[in-house]
Amino acid sequence: MNAKEAIVLAGGLGTRLQSVLPDTPKCMAPVKGIPFLVYVLDYLITQNISKVILSVSYRKEQIINYFGNKYKSLFIEYAVDEIPMGTGGALRFASKYCSQDEVFVINGDTYFIPDLEALQGTHRQVSADITIAVKYMQEPDRYGVVQMDKSGRITDFKEKDIVTGSGWINGGIYLINRQVLNALPEQKFSLENDVFKVSCSVMHLQAFQTEAFFLDMGVPEDYERAQSMISIAGEI
Repeated sequence: MNAKEAIVLAGGLGTRLQSVLPDTPKCMAPVKGIPFLVYVLDYLITQNISKVILSVSYRKEQIINYFGNKYKSLFIEYAVDEIPMGTGGALRFASKYCSQDEVFVINGDTYFIPDLEALQGTHRQVSADITIAVKYMQEPDRYGVVQMDKSGRITDFKEKDIVTGSGWINGGIYLINRQVLNALPEQKFSLENDVFKVSCSVMHLQAFQTEAFFLDMGVPEDYERAQSMISIAGEI
């Protein structure tokens, strides 16, 4: 796999977890005594990623002091947002630290473990601009649904408040071409709402369908699930 860089979006406030984790970045929530972000980075190591750019903001010192500039075989750089810039603005700023033509982007508060080499193969085979790892859920109403044609090309994103039945959700792992990143504005915006949703007709957004384990740390109930479903070794 040629692209060995990943941006991890780790600047979230974790508002919905404040009741159980006050003053702690969501990605640093302890799972079996270990920060959640450790499991994410361990997964990236298994996927032959060698360099990670951690996009940080809220209580960034906790993250920087814990990981420093190297974690196991991963070299780490920090893209520090002094003012929260949303997922889009944070990604645009962090992309300046990347050198590859394709960059993996990972949500730092989600444990999702697809095969990134296979994802990259799909991305290149169809000449996509952005490839999104998607996961089939019986009850996707918390996330919204990714709609696609028979070839897996994404045609629309259905809002979570109008979702009924099962469907494919955006799992929060992307492979994005450099020219797409370079064209993003240097301002606060949402990658999901201001780029993905409006780009289906003008760019090639491809879905990479996977049955890989998925766990979102967004709410206290799933944080409790993480304690029993993710092992010390970061494996299910």
